[in-house]
Amino acid sequence: MKRILPLLVILIVNINAYSQKDSLSSNSHPERNKEIARNFYQDLWFTDNTDNYIDYVAEEYVVHDIGDRKAVTEPAIEQKIIADRFWDNGTWDSKINYQIAEGDLVATRWEATYKPSTFVGKIMFDAGTIPIINVFRFNDEGKIVEIWNHRHDIDTPQTMKFTIKGLLIGLLIALIPTIIAFRLKRKLKALQK
Repeated sequence: MKRILPLLVILIVNINAYSQKDSLSSNSHPERNKEIARNFYQDLWFTDNTDNYIDYVAEEYVVHDIGDRKAVTEPAIEQKIIADRFWDNGTWDSKINYQIAEGDLVATRWEATYKPSTFVGKIMFDAGTIPIINVFRFNDEGKIVEIWNHRHDIDTPQTMKFTIKGLLIGLLIALIPTIIAFRLKRKLKALQK
């Protein structure tokens, strides 16, 4: 928790600087936006009411995710699709730890605990708890128009997938000089005869 709070403060400052001109707009409803964010989590991630996605997300929104998904514009239905993918393959037991709001931004630190119930769920998502920090930017109508998603994947089996991938790439790279060495050894033996 001591490590997360400074990270969250830095994240809010950076996002505030990134969207400072938008934050200074007429949208100054931090308490309303916090409630909308709480309801978004309640419907899509804490209960299986994913059809309510349209109540929270603008027709199109911008997502800044971990990995290669940066500044990607998506239709609102994508939030339902993502949530349904998880709900179709398991169950959630999640909770909000705290929220911080300023202007049109709401940062939520929550813990997602997932229990897969299908083979696909076990392979793709695995069981466990992961801390997540989401920052939403809201428009004047109270709809989410931008999402920053920061998951602490280091605590999950996802880390093992990256470790195995790196190991396999390293082994492949090491295999090339080994093959060359065996070929040269055969040539030397042939020349010695």
